[in-house]
Amino acid sequence: DVQLQASGGGLVHTGGSLRLSCAASGFTFGNYDMTWIRQLPGKGPEWVAIISPGGNSLSYSDSVKGRFTVSRDNAKNILYLQMDSLKPEDTAKYSCVVEITKDSFIQGQGTLVTVSS
Repeated sequence: DVQLQASGGGLVHTGGSLRLSCAASGFTFGNYDMTWIRQLPGKGPEWVAIISPGGNSLSYSDSVKGRFTVSRDNAKNILYLQMDSLKPEDTAKYSCVVEITKDSFIQGQGTLVTVSS
C-alpha cells in the first residue's frame, strides 16, 4: 500500500521557521513528482509546491514563493518542506500528495502548522 505520512508541524510565531517531512512507502518514490498541499481553516485545499523526481525542477505557489523550499531525499524516501518567514495566513494542515497513476492521487495524513501573530 502507498503510504505518505507528514510530520514536523507545530506552533510557531510569525517570522519563525519549521521543516516538514513526508515519509513515503509502498511505491518507487524516486520515480514520481511529489507535491505539498495545504488546507486552510474553513477553506478548500491549496497547492503549495511540487518537485520533480530528480529534484531539479521545483515550482511554488505565489503565496509561498521565496519563503518555502521543497526538497527530497530519494535514498531515504522522504520529502521535505522548509518553511521560513512564516505568517499567520500560513496556518493550515499540510499534506504530501503523489499522482500514483494518471489522475489518481494519493494524499497522506497531514501535519498541522499554526502560526501565531
